[in-house]
Amino acid sequence: MSSRERILGRVRRALADAPSEDTPIERAYLREHGDRSIEATVELLAENLADYRAIVHRCTAADLPATLAGMLAARGAKTVLVPPGLERSWLAEADAEQVPDRVESTPHELDRIDSVVTACAVAVAETGTIVLDGGPDQGRRRITLVPDHHICVVRVPDQVVSSVPQALERLDPGRPLTWISGPSATSDIELDRVEGVHGPRTLEVVLVGTQASMEVNS
Repeated sequence: MSSRERILGRVRRALADAPSEDTPIERAYLREHGDRSIEATVELLAENLADYRAIVHRCTAADLPATLAGMLAARGAKTVLVPPGLERSWLAEADAEQVPDRVESTPHELDRIDSVVTACAVAVAETGTIVLDGGPDQGRRRITLVPDHHICVVRVPDQVVSSVPQALERLDPGRPLTWISGPSATSDIELDRVEGVHGPRTLEVVLVGTQASMEVNS
């Protein structure tokens, strides 16, 4: 018997009790870490968003138009890019010129836009991540990657989940998913952080809930 045959024989004996390739493997992953209330989940989302250097705001649905108008004014935004399905009332009090998302818009035209306002598909508390799926109130992926300032509205608690597995259950893998954890950033070999390299330099997230939920989380 050659050395090769002896080695292969040992491998076969070692694998004798191993399941076959057709045997499904059970993976008991946790769907979430801990048992949190809705209020605690929203609070965790706000903390992790801030930890990723996103700027977090909270308001009620009734106060959202004034909140967005104030944020755009504070930024000095003269133009704001608007996805086709964004609720019109959200920007009703904004002074900035509202620029519709157009297929023919060039990257240079988008780069001259001051801000973009979108909704989201879902927000993940444990990772401080918001997910866009290209829905009508979010627009195409490039409108949230080229402008330097992105405001994203999250409906609380309907769009907030604890974990990534829970988020995946809500998302369609066939859609263009964009996962955002804070503003775009990268670091060189000396760990000098640079923001705005491949996306917006500033990310602001508005958590919009009922009056009761805002009082609980304040």
